[in-house]
Amino acid sequence: MKHESENTGIYLPLVEQFYSIQGEGFHTGRAAYFVRIGGCDVGCNWCDTKFAWDPDSWELTHIDSIIKCIAGSGADSVLVTGGEPLMYNLEPFCREVKKLNIKTYLETSGSHELTGIWDWICLSPKKNLPPIEDICVLAGELKVIIEDENDFSWAEKYKEMVAPGCKLYLQPEWSSHKIIMPSLVEYVKKHSEWLISLQSHKFMGIP
Repeated sequence: MKHESENTGIYLPLVEQFYSIQGEGFHTGRAAYFVRIGGCDVGCNWCDTKFAWDPDSWELTHIDSIIKCIAGSGADSVLVTGGEPLMYNLEPFCREVKKLNIKTYLETSGSHELTGIWDWICLSPKKNLPPIEDICVLAGELKVIIEDENDFSWAEKYKEMVAPGCKLYLQPEWSSHKIIMPSLVEYVKKHSEWLISLQSHKFMGIP
């Protein structure tokens, strides 16, 4: 749930922020400034950012402080991730970032109402808390995490819900990628509308 003090979006529970290279999906290989917001009520068992789940573990930070760091980084885009960032009102943050002529990218499960002004939305639907349908047609990219072969049908379900032209990615769950990769490769060979996304930042050894 949203904390009452955070509903305005002026303060956000900031987990970390840094300038790096995007490692997944459509924008792989592009530089971006990352803003990770604490709090998640989705609770995937394989999540690699469980440290970000509890919003009370992170200091509420004024968005002006975050935006000052973004402006000083030299980045031309900012990626907001979590946790689940849509637990919070992101309108004020996006509004101020856009004043700097910086592109705004969002990584979300889509499980909460969309707020903010976004140049790109990466929708990564999760079974624990499925997306709100309205967000599906707004996604530029659908990225489904594949832990086992049952996840392929989940991916196909959401392929039918996104807009034509949405980029389609299947990404192996990191801890089991060696096991699931052969099935993933064969699936994409038979369903060529999908592309494989890899967490290349982990291979590069960068955040």
